[in-house]
Amino acid sequence: MSGTQLTVTLSGGGADDARAVVRALEGTFGAPDELPADENATVHMATFDGGGDASPAGSARAGAERLSAPVTVTVQGTPEAVRRASDTLTRAFTSRDDGAASGDQEQERQLLLVP
Repeated sequence: MSGTQLTVTLSGGGADDARAVVRALEGTFGAPDELPADENATVHMATFDGGGDASPAGSARAGAERLSAPVTVTVQGTPEAVRRASDTLTRAFTSRDDGAASGDQEQERQLLLVP
């Protein structure tokens, strides 16, 4: 797994909320495999394979989009990718850290993003 590979799972809110969260991560990780699109889905997922801004801070969009409902976001990847994603999301949205789990080479963190 590269230093920037990241899997993002989103629940709560709708497809527009999921897309807003994924777009906030694009400045740090580049474009995802695809944007969440299914309006009827209750869980959305996106995978970032790297590229994008190589700076550790990344860049959350100025004037980030607003969420219509709370969204639970789970980010999973290398510790560096998870830290960068968490930092980016906490700058872009009002958030609460709901915990982390670490493995040998991967980490997982859950955040609650609120409107």
